[in-house]
Amino acid sequence: MHNRHNLNTVVAGMCCWLAFLNGVIPEARAAQSARPNILWISSEDHGPHMGCYGDAFATTPNVDRLAARGMIYTRAWSSAPVCAPARTTIISGLYASSTGAEHMRSMVPFPAGKKMFPQFLRQAGYYCSNNAKEDYNLDKPGRVWDDSSRKAHWRNRKPGQPFFAVFNSEKSHESKLRVRPHQQMHDPAKVRVPDYHPDTPEVRQDWAQYYDIVTEADADAGERLKELAEAGLAEDTIVFYWADHGSGMPRSKRWPYNSGLQVPLVVYIPDKFKDLRPPEYKSGGKSDRLVSFVDFAPTVLSLAGIQPPDWMQGRAFLGKFLEAPRSFVHGFRGRMDERDDLVRSVTDGRYVYIRNYMPHKIYGQHIDYMFQTPTTRVWKQLHDQVKLTPVQDIFWNTKAPEELFDLQSDPDEVNNLAASPAHQQIKTRLRKAQQELTRSIRDVGFLPEGELFSRANGGSPYDMGHNAGKYPFERVFEAAELASMLEAAAVPELKQRFKDNDSAVRCWAALGMLMRGEEGVRATHEELATALADSSPYVRIAAAEALGRYGSDADLKRALNALVELVSIAKNGVFVSMAALNALDALGDKAGPAAQAIQAMPSQGKVPDARYAPYVPRLLEDLQARFRSERQ
Repeated sequence: MHNRHNLNTVVAGMCCWLAFLNGVIPEARAAQSARPNILWISSEDHGPHMGCYGDAFATTPNVDRLAARGMIYTRAWSSAPVCAPARTTIISGLYASSTGAEHMRSMVPFPAGKKMFPQFLRQAGYYCSNNAKEDYNLDKPGRVWDDSSRKAHWRNRKPGQPFFAVFNSEKSHESKLRVRPHQQMHDPAKVRVPDYHPDTPEVRQDWAQYYDIVTEADADAGERLKELAEAGLAEDTIVFYWADHGSGMPRSKRWPYNSGLQVPLVVYIPDKFKDLRPPEYKSGGKSDRLVSFVDFAPTVLSLAGIQPPDWMQGRAFLGKFLEAPRSFVHGFRGRMDERDDLVRSVTDGRYVYIRNYMPHKIYGQHIDYMFQTPTTRVWKQLHDQVKLTPVQDIFWNTKAPEELFDLQSDPDEVNNLAASPAHQQIKTRLRKAQQELTRSIRDVGFLPEGELFSRANGGSPYDMGHNAGKYPFERVFEAAELASMLEAAAVPELKQRFKDNDSAVRCWAALGMLMRGEEGVRATHEELATALADSSPYVRIAAAEALGRYGSDADLKRALNALVELVSIAKNGVFVSMAALNALDALGDKAGPAAQAIQAMPSQGKVPDARYAPYVPRLLEDLQARFRSERQ
């Protein structure tokens, strides 16, 4: 089914490799440098669906040839299953869950006294260019790049100056897999549909088109490698190829499973820099070392001969300052566009442990951008029609507090082993690893998003998170654990937390009762009713949702009044407004009496950054559309 255009693209990409494979072009050789150039070729929204990773259905000749000369990492994980927090982790060398930058999309101040890693390279004399995507959730602490634009190129450096250059291909982005009409290159009939997706023409079309756009991203990589070879720099340059997270298909993108976090990572280190190679490096080889995006910053500094600063949270896996391999890699999920969530994940390479801190929220929350993909829509439609298998239907239901998957026997991650007696020791080990990282980085994701700003008081959430007076981490984390594990024995403890002097602890107490449904509301009805007048709007919202969903008619009336009071973005700000709208949406038909008030609400208001602007309008439109539908 290859059309002529696509065949020409692939052939051209293969031909451009001849110069790279046969060495440099002498007449174009640039001045030699003792320090390596470093080229990053990045792509968007694709997992290891490439020939060099053993996927025979993929058509990726350029990256496959790079892998034949270099080495692939078989266990590389993004830190987040969406681009902005993943790229934020990369550029900072800090988990975005420690900097308050985990939410999609957001913008928070950069930690005081720290730098983005290209700034260290520029200080050391490197020319740093980025073409062109940044998408950081952190304010830049001064000038980061010599040039960051669609014209940025290593060619613009001074003669003989070493460079660090990034080129990002947008060809494989989620938005491209749903563009119609589309000339198919890969046959939908030959697609492997994962167990969690329904096997429908729409799903097969999207998966086949996904493979097509990965081929297009591969062609972009070929062009970048051709440029390098034609300049005579192929043997002076360390090359990375990576993608920013798993496939753009629903339940890969946005989900911190292996399906959403495993990425291709191919590294080529020329012979002249063999002292920078790790012990396992060999041409055409594979490394099973666990690699995280938080490791990228210290690794590039290490390759450039710069000792990574102690505050970076990753480990160099190449170069002069090579560090010992890690035993685990970690992922996270926070707010996804307009929908709140809180998930942490960890893998040892075989088992994946998922910790859902908001198990009362379904996996497949209505995220406007995700629902533009045909697969999402047909999947939800079949759920509504009760036509899915139990495995396919999981996505449209609430979550278990803990999940555990064995990638060896269950690569699609559909058989939750968390309750398996035979796997308790494994679960305990991975749970401990997740909790240890959470503590070591003082994860600020357990705070309501608006409190990242109010507690920081103009500073960075990272610095606030390391101030025990502003963030009593252990108390907040303990409350989150008690609330979200759903154990009945925790109810008396949580009841006491309603009296805590920290609003985040009180919020988790209310959330814990919401998560337990009718039983939780009955057990703490008085506390929840009192919480409707709490000084924190986030506590009021959690209590209102609990009482509105599981209380009496009188409770519902009070809950709706409390939520409507907090919906206006003009009056309450974007974070409170989003939280209140999500709570109203969760009430379903019970929110009907608030319809008139919601219809009159402003959709615009002051936001801390333009990145937040779309979310309240989307939530209002979703609610208003439902109210209109109910009237018809």
